[in-house]
Parts: sequence; C-alpha cells; structure tokens
Amino acid sequence: MNNPLPFSQACENNKQVILDLLATHLAVSDSVLEIGAGTGQHAVYFAEHFPNWLWQCSDTPSDVDSLNLRIAAAQLHNLPSAIALDVNQAHWNCAKSNAIYSANSLHIMSADSVENFFAGVGRQLQENGLLLVYGPFKYGGDFTTESNARFDLWLKQRDPVSGVRDFEWVMKLAEGAGLEFIEDNAMPANNQFLVWKKTGN
Repeated sequence: MNNPLPFSQACENNKQVILDLLATHLAVSDSVLEIGAGTGQHAVYFAEHFPNWLWQCSDTPSDVDSLNLRIAAAQLHNLPSAIALDVNQAHWNCAKSNAIYSANSLHIMSADSVENFFAGVGRQLQENGLLLVYGPFKYGGDFTTESNARFDLWLKQRDPVSGVRDFEWVMKLAEGAGLEFIEDNAMPANNQFLVWKKTGN
C-alpha cells in the first residue's frame, strides 16, 4: 500500500487567498524559491494555476524527502524536486531568485534562525525581487487576537525557542537585509501577508 501524502488542513484552507495575493505581485514568468514548503500543498496548487512560474521548493534536510513525495506525484513541469535548505547556513544551495515565499515558518524557527533567514534573503534575492511572508505577528508587543496569544503559548510549550514574532523586529531585520516594505495584508485565521522588495545590497 502506498504511504499517504503529507497533508495540512491549514494549507487547504488558505491556499486560494494566498494565491490571490501572489498573483497581484508576481510576474507571469517569475522564479520563486519557497522556504519551508512543508507538505508541498501550496507549491502544487500555485504551480498548477500559474504554469509559467518556476516554483522551487525547499525545506530542512530532515523534511525534504516527505515534501518530495507530493512534488513527485504532481508531475508538474514548473515544479522541480525540492532542495534541502538550512537558513542558518551562510550559503544557500540554489540560484538567486526574483521572488522568495515562506508561509508559517518564522514562528517555528528560533529567533537566531529568523535573523539568518532575513540575512539569507538579502543575499539570495535579485535586485527588485520580492519577499512574501505569510503568518501571525504581534504589533507593538500585543497579539492581534486571543487565539494568537494561545497559539504562541502552545508553540513555546512545544519548543521554547519558537513563538509569534514582533512585526517591528521583523521590519528591522528586513531593513538590514536591504528590503523595502511594500504592504501588510490582513488574512483569514488571524494571519498577515507581508511583502518587501529588494532595493539595497
């Protein structure tokens, strides 16, 4: 019997609203690096709907094999096999991209890894390239909802180095990486969709 593909209900719930925003920012033929692609449900859905996007998935070395199960099953010409990528490494093992996308990853990483994520994005993005990030954030130290406060507590109980990140701190990291803030979009399930453009070195 074949093993079932990895699955996330949250990905099913939010893939269309995320795609709608991606479509407003990405060009017809953009190459996208997805960091922390997880189950691959987003990647397959986006690649199916925009066949001229080249969607390169990545995930941590321990998770890339399960991610590739879904990618292999999809058999899409614009969705190559996922690569192993550790944001804490000084050099990422892939070509530069004109867009980087990551969903529900910054609150899973440690604070040090979030810093390394932005430093790596600054190196990896081409000039005028976009960083697109989906997930929950705090503003002025406050959670946007009680459910996000409970989610933060659950994250920290599971792994003390994780947690919902401060918007202002993330903005400083992005600025230090040469990224100009474009917009903040409120999304379903108490999440945000943040967009930056690479303008500096």
